[in-house]
Amino acid sequence: MSHDVNVPHFVCHGCGARVAIDVTLPFGCPNAVDGDDVDHLLLPDDGDAVFAIGGEDDPFLRYRAMLSPYRLARAAGLSDGAWADIVGALDEKLIAVDGRGFRVTPMGAQPALARAIGLAGPLYAKDETNNVSGSHKARHLMGVMLYLRVLEAARLPLADGLRGRKLAIASCGNAALAAAVVARAAAWPLDVFIPPDASPAVVARLKNLGASITVCDRKPGETGDPCVTAFRAAVRAGALPFGVQGPDNGLAIEGGRTLGFEIAEALAAAGSDPGTLYVQVGGGALASALAQGLALAVAAGRLTRMPRLVAVQTEGCAPLARAYGKAAEADLAAAVRHRGAYMWAWETVPHSLAHGILDDETYDWLEILKGVRASGGSVVVADEPAVARAYEAAATHTTVKASATGTAGLAGLLAGPLPAGPVTVLLSGIDR
Repeated sequence: MSHDVNVPHFVCHGCGARVAIDVTLPFGCPNAVDGDDVDHLLLPDDGDAVFAIGGEDDPFLRYRAMLSPYRLARAAGLSDGAWADIVGALDEKLIAVDGRGFRVTPMGAQPALARAIGLAGPLYAKDETNNVSGSHKARHLMGVMLYLRVLEAARLPLADGLRGRKLAIASCGNAALAAAVVARAAAWPLDVFIPPDASPAVVARLKNLGASITVCDRKPGETGDPCVTAFRAAVRAGALPFGVQGPDNGLAIEGGRTLGFEIAEALAAAGSDPGTLYVQVGGGALASALAQGLALAVAAGRLTRMPRLVAVQTEGCAPLARAYGKAAEADLAAAVRHRGAYMWAWETVPHSLAHGILDDETYDWLEILKGVRASGGSVVVADEPAVARAYEAAATHTTVKASATGTAGLAGLLAGPLPAGPVTVLLSGIDR
């Protein structure tokens, strides 16, 4: 079927490999070789930019025309109604497992918070704390699961043997919970690789959801995240990558684009300057997905320009900020072939109140830097006092119960000069 021009393709931004998703799983780039120093990452080939919006409140129905699993479903002969049935069946199971399914999440002005921090212009907060599993992470994984379900529903050859392969993820918290909820809804076994200091509440919930847990200790002198190392070993042994690192699964980033689409709709409806968007960055899937989703909205004419994208890290672990400094004068098209000169594992054991963004590497660094450059944004490092102030300010001046990780984007706003014009922050990761 891959000769069909309607079949979605993913393209590696590092080597140009082109993958038809009806005959090849668009997870890691097929050309990636250990040590080649190319930044391999599969991105959806969007073709002519279209920003088509349905009337539904479920983002995987509302924005289906921009999702490659939907386009694959149609190319494979499934009807629009069949897609709605696939999404709806998973949604019912998500509600049974987690008490909620996917719905467009609220984004509104926060005047009390703006006054408290001295911001003259409007301050908008996009609240993801009541999304599936309590953060934005499940969006990424729903995109992957919908693709797997389309392969099964369309009886494509790629579906053969899929159910015999476990899902796998490396995470210390929200991503693991999101994966466990979506996997449980789909009745698909999941292996989770977590650090020894993972929250006991998270571990208990993972067990309750039926996930198999492996605790990965950091060996003396080891660089890089031992959980990611173990996860990648599991994938080489046959597991399906069900994490949120783009280089391991390009579809995970695409699922997260739905958040960018929602923000684009809200900013367009506000009718004002898109202003500046502050986003917390750990592994980088969130900021990469937002940059891509917002860029698509601009290309399709939904937004006049991208909001200035400000990526925020903490001083305890800031590999993206380091890469941003090194790439200041670099041609990013050349940087993609020399990943090791810009992005490598943080040398010291990371620590921060915002512990959910302490990824040793920003795996999706390059697409974030492209978005920062294209939008006239920047990368900022928030010190720990700013991280603590942001958490306290959100708790005191909003009704959103976000964790310190979830308010780390706001910490970036507090850490630097306040910008003119509207500001949007993302509050994602409920305070557990």
